[in-house]
Amino acid sequence: MAGVLPRFGPLGSLPPYDEFGIKETRPRLPGGRTAGYDLVERMEYLYVRVVKARELRWSKEFDPFAELKLGSYSCSTRHIEKTVGPEWNDVFAFSRERIQASFMEVHVRGRGFAADEYVGRARFDLGDVPVRVPPDSALAPQWHHVFDKNGERGGEVMVALWVGTQADECFPLAVHADAAFPVDADLAAHIRCKQYAVPRLWYVRVNVIEARDIEFADKARVGELFVRSRVSTQVLRTKTCVSRLPSYGWNEDHLFVAAEPFEDHLIISVEDRVKVDKEEVIGHVHIPFTDFERRWDARPIRPRWYNLVQPEGAKKIEKFSSKVCVRLCLEGGYRVLSEPIHYLSDVRPAARELWHGRPPIGLVELGIHNAFGLRALRARNGRGSCDAYCVAKYGSKWFRTQTVIDSLAPRFHQQCFWEVHDHCTVLTVAVFHNCQIGDRGGLVTGDPVKDVLLGKVRIRLSTLETGRIHTHAYPLISLHGGGIKKMGELHLAVRFSSTSTLGLLQTYGRPHLPPMHYHCPLSVVQQETLRREAVAVIAHRLGRADLPLRRECVEHLCEAHAHRWSMRRSKAHFFRIMSALAPLFAAVKWFYDICRWRNPVTTVAVHIIYAMLVCCPNLILPTFFLYKFCLGLWNYRRRPRHPWHVDTKVSHAETAHLDELDEEFDEFPTARPHEVVRMRYDRLRSLGARIQEMVGDVAAHVERARCVMTWRDPRATTMYMLLCLCCAVVTFVAPFQAVALLTGFYLMRHPSLRQRLPDVPSNFFRRLPCKVDCLL
Repeated sequence: MAGVLPRFGPLGSLPPYDEFGIKETRPRLPGGRTAGYDLVERMEYLYVRVVKARELRWSKEFDPFAELKLGSYSCSTRHIEKTVGPEWNDVFAFSRERIQASFMEVHVRGRGFAADEYVGRARFDLGDVPVRVPPDSALAPQWHHVFDKNGERGGEVMVALWVGTQADECFPLAVHADAAFPVDADLAAHIRCKQYAVPRLWYVRVNVIEARDIEFADKARVGELFVRSRVSTQVLRTKTCVSRLPSYGWNEDHLFVAAEPFEDHLIISVEDRVKVDKEEVIGHVHIPFTDFERRWDARPIRPRWYNLVQPEGAKKIEKFSSKVCVRLCLEGGYRVLSEPIHYLSDVRPAARELWHGRPPIGLVELGIHNAFGLRALRARNGRGSCDAYCVAKYGSKWFRTQTVIDSLAPRFHQQCFWEVHDHCTVLTVAVFHNCQIGDRGGLVTGDPVKDVLLGKVRIRLSTLETGRIHTHAYPLISLHGGGIKKMGELHLAVRFSSTSTLGLLQTYGRPHLPPMHYHCPLSVVQQETLRREAVAVIAHRLGRADLPLRRECVEHLCEAHAHRWSMRRSKAHFFRIMSALAPLFAAVKWFYDICRWRNPVTTVAVHIIYAMLVCCPNLILPTFFLYKFCLGLWNYRRRPRHPWHVDTKVSHAETAHLDELDEEFDEFPTARPHEVVRMRYDRLRSLGARIQEMVGDVAAHVERARCVMTWRDPRATTMYMLLCLCCAVVTFVAPFQAVALLTGFYLMRHPSLRQRLPDVPSNFFRRLPCKVDCLL
């Protein structure tokens, strides 16, 4: 399933249309080529556009709708209440390879009609349907007479039929009517392909300085005041300040996440801690984001005073003039992180003013072909079924394919593209099972059910060859509390094209994040807290779209739960470290074998090479870099041919215990029985004890190395100083080459000149004191 996907000929090379098939101007690639539909197969559809009807004749009032019948497939428009001139403007698409009939019928009926009742019927011969390939103009719909059972005219209906491809501008709006059951208008709205624009996120910085002229109803009361800041559902509070004066100071920073367009306000309330469990609001103020200064550097922001307003229902205080001093700004110099830093898809700051002068360095095109071998997640008519759709995420544009209903091998064949400003970023594609569709079609009523993640594919653009089409079938792996499952495979084609080779190479020398992340860095705790809030803001905004992108989809794509505790992930990180340090361990073992004369020929050769390098030290660095160059050429023939994908061995998921997986997917706080929590706590204590011993050994070695010069052991320090003095005299008198040769030959001496006991330097080092004696 891997290789280079061939391009289509004149009939398959479609013009530059976006992922919805809408014609637009695209970035020009090298050679004058534009991004087109050349990464996926050409799929042909029979499009039927039912626009409206007029002069419908029926003996009484009815709610008309149009029903299409094509062989065993049927679908219908939405109904319009009590009119003889309904306007539907609905588009239906039938996959041409599934069409078995030669005629199509359009029945105009009314809601509540019997199965054999209709106002009129029109019949169309599919042999006369024209073929349209963009950029051909859209086919004009025509009026057609509809006839009742008696052959009399029952009115007219405006219909257009044509054969097109997925590049047609009507494709994202069409109802794919060749499902196993009729698709109504409500269901069609939930299975179409969509593009989502992720809102631009800003950090909101609120520096609470002080409050003055605070008045209490009880004049003798000593206030215990704090300030609570709120933006939408994000709430932060300062520490409590106790003062007998009418002024209170905090000077604390609060950071929030807000999205454009700004719909919320900042609410600042000064509250009094009356009792341990009781707080009273003294005053509050609502500040719109239009009052905030915008900055993209570290320049100071001037403070502002705001008059507090007494809350409703509180005891009114005469001459109430309390006010609060704050600094407010929208931080545009940061990149608001909504995904883990190692999975970033965009590194540009929030302020567009900082984007000028840095055009895109390339274009990435993604072709979502098909999925196959999917696991059945529901049963229909006694057999397994799945309703799958894909979501591709990169930067501020997310793309969702149509939901292919009732298929374990869905064919999507959709193509989308993104401008690339930094190629050291990650493109993420996830496959979900749509749980909003019932077993017999139609939307699920009642409480919504979460869509099920079938698997994810991450593609780092820097691992792609420029201009090459990478096609591969990626495994879809799902991990849950019951273990690991392969849910199928997803066939993708991806191409990264560079528009500026110089700009592409310059990115390697730039900081990965905007400068503000280094001038005024945020703490790790702040970054993770703000990232959770950013994911919540994105999920809220995308959940309000015409076709809502569900919250669980956003959380899976943004890795919202990436930092929760996992024994499996901890083991995976440990073995990753061991694998990364394997060449170093191999080099140490190789040198140990040299010193032990396991292979005399190799050891003698190493002696000769070492003597040459010591006698000619100017050859050391050239030899090292030449070795690295030759090693890179040697590894070129074994270079990876495809991007990385999810590896169950690297993830340490195949050998993970079921209880470890259950702990990983447990909610916070835990809902497990006390005995299970006790067992997990004891296991964590055992693991922590082993880590504690390792950290203690490292600390002891470092302390010994420092204590040798601090006279903690006077005799050892004296011996070490005398040794240093002797070494200084010897190295001053003797040539450097002689000292280096003797030292190297001593380390590589023959085993007959060695003893099995540890050498003198090791014994001396282990006898040095450390601070372990100071521990309780």
